[in-house]
Amino acid sequence: MQQVDFTTLTAAVRELQSDWIPARVESVYQRDRYTLALSLRTLDKRGWIAISWHPQAARIVLTDPPPRIPDTFTLSQQLRSVLGGLAMIGMEMVSPWERLVKLTFATRPGAEALYYLYVEPIGKYSNLTLTDADNLIITTAHQVSNKQSSVRTIETGRPYEVPPSLTDPMPNIEESIERWIDRVSLIPDKLNQRLVRSYRGLSTILMNELITAAGLDPIQTTDTLAPADWEKLFEYWQIWLRTLTQVDGYSFNPHLTENGFSVMGWADPGTPVASVNSAIETYYTRILDREAFTQLKHQLTQKLCTILAKLRVKANTFKAKLQESTGADEYRTNADLLMSYLQEWQPGMKEIILNDFETSEPVKIKLEPEKNAIQNAQFLYKRHQKLKRAKLAVDPLLASVQAEIDYLEQVEESVLQLQEDGTNDVREMLQTLLEIKKELIDTGYFPTADRLAKAELAETKPHVLTTPSGFELLIGRNNRQNDKLTFKTATEYDLWFHAQEIAGSHGLLRITPGAVAEETDLQFTANAVAYYSRARQSQAVPVVYTATKHVYKPKGAKPGMVIYKHEQIIWGHPQVLNASLSN
Repeated sequence: MQQVDFTTLTAAVRELQSDWIPARVESVYQRDRYTLALSLRTLDKRGWIAISWHPQAARIVLTDPPPRIPDTFTLSQQLRSVLGGLAMIGMEMVSPWERLVKLTFATRPGAEALYYLYVEPIGKYSNLTLTDADNLIITTAHQVSNKQSSVRTIETGRPYEVPPSLTDPMPNIEESIERWIDRVSLIPDKLNQRLVRSYRGLSTILMNELITAAGLDPIQTTDTLAPADWEKLFEYWQIWLRTLTQVDGYSFNPHLTENGFSVMGWADPGTPVASVNSAIETYYTRILDREAFTQLKHQLTQKLCTILAKLRVKANTFKAKLQESTGADEYRTNADLLMSYLQEWQPGMKEIILNDFETSEPVKIKLEPEKNAIQNAQFLYKRHQKLKRAKLAVDPLLASVQAEIDYLEQVEESVLQLQEDGTNDVREMLQTLLEIKKELIDTGYFPTADRLAKAELAETKPHVLTTPSGFELLIGRNNRQNDKLTFKTATEYDLWFHAQEIAGSHGLLRITPGAVAEETDLQFTANAVAYYSRARQSQAVPVVYTATKHVYKPKGAKPGMVIYKHEQIIWGHPQVLNASLSN
């Protein structure tokens, strides 16, 4: 994950200073354990600034409003009680060439400062600290005792100390090219590493961009550079310094790149964005959404696997009992034979062979030698009754467990269909997973302590495809969408599709009044529904389809579970659709 370096932080703070100083603090909200949001209001606008001390994504940046869910963090409650209603009258970089931002708060612009909020976006040591006007610490995101660090203690009631400065020289726009070359080329090494190690405030990513823009290779060694190479490299070094110091009309040129962002605009290829803040927020939103998606998908997958494994063991136990009960009639037949041939029994017999009533074939019957013939027959009759009762009891239990398995396999397939391959919207897939998690909470498979707020569940949309004749095909992403498509979106003219007895999505082929779907449309839909099912790796999948009026939801059925009638079957070929989507 790309971190905010000194150059990026300077550019972001410069934009915030221009647009949001001074501003009134209307609210303080903590999104998660690493991110705080300040609601600000100026004379002409409102907005939110996010302050994060995440180990890999620390930043201060303009952001979107947070979700409307309860904030239970102690840190935000303390900041809200202290800063609420005050004016943020200052925002500045405190130490030269160090990533440290100080926010100043007072009753109004021009008044004496009452509080300072120090933001340290420095990787795994990132922190957030609130002090009073005398720089005594009121609260902090991370307490650091003297047992943890002898260099710098961060505890409430103690004076705040800025992070120790690095000892490397500071870049200087007045430095001559000769002195600069001598410093960088002192030790032959990779060019990007020599630049980073020769001066403070530099990042490898920035230096790679600078070196590449100069037409050089970041990993080539310093002793391979010709005088012209050094001159070109120094030219871009000066452009960077002039941009930082805002001289000669130079300004930042923020871009989003394939794997990150650039505030200088040297990265190629790159997509220009309106502001540095926008570039930073867009990048981290994507990255953090991707991480949240991966974690939630793993959580749901593991939970479903665990539950399904237990249910399958239970189902196999019931099936074994039913298998035993299939021999119930045999016990009764043997008892009847024994009662009919009592004269054949001899004391101490362990088995007896008698001819079957219908086939006259010999039947071997095991006996208990300590029991007489009548007692053995009674034992067989009792065994018959017991197995018969077991079948009557086990049948509904097995049906109930199998229904649970079918439902959870449907949910599992919805989770597995969500693949982060760079072509799908990660935010939409994350919201789809949140909907699935809510469904599992509502159906009792997740603890209610994990219940999600409505604000977390943005409205997601189904897959939308177009058939050869131009009809719209909607395919649900999860059971919530499946139910919505089948019972709310569908009209009497539409056709409903589903892989036969296979977990998968509902497909809704939208038919306009008076139109008729061609065979190619039906086949296309069958291919798509087969593709969005558990059998997507198969060559051919049976798909049922019927009019939507023939699809019903049984009373008490779980989300996405339906019954249907008057169905027809068409064979879907998921690999055909897979090939077309790949192209």
